[in-house]
Amino acid sequence: MSKAVDFLNEAGTFYVATVEGDQPHVRPFGAVIDYAGKAYFCTNNRKNVFRQLMANPRVEISACKPDGTWIRITGRAVFDPSDEVRAAMLAAKPGLRNIYAVGDGLFEVFYLEGATATIYARGQEPDTFAL
Repeated sequence: MSKAVDFLNEAGTFYVATVEGDQPHVRPFGAVIDYAGKAYFCTNNRKNVFRQLMANPRVEISACKPDGTWIRITGRAVFDPSDEVRAAMLAAKPGLRNIYAVGDGLFEVFYLEGATATIYARGQEPDTFAL
């Protein structure tokens, strides 16, 4: 798990792809933590991405580091109502406190179920593993 989370944190910005009907949507994210052995992400429940993940939880995430190494993660988003996870996300990513708070009615956290990740590096075989 932490190999994928570490990769995303090192990349800084990663891109989350969802689908609405037959139209894909991609947007930048920047917050991910390893909590209880799962990769957790967060969003605002008023955003289109939240609505899209509720309708179709299949998601793909990608990021690239400056050296050209990149990752692709696929899985199903599962929203977690736990305030403990929200608090852990805010503790690990203090910049989020400028826009979210535990119990604010907006802050949502989710993890990926049945996820696999593949890291690609020039001149090497892809490294695929389960999250």
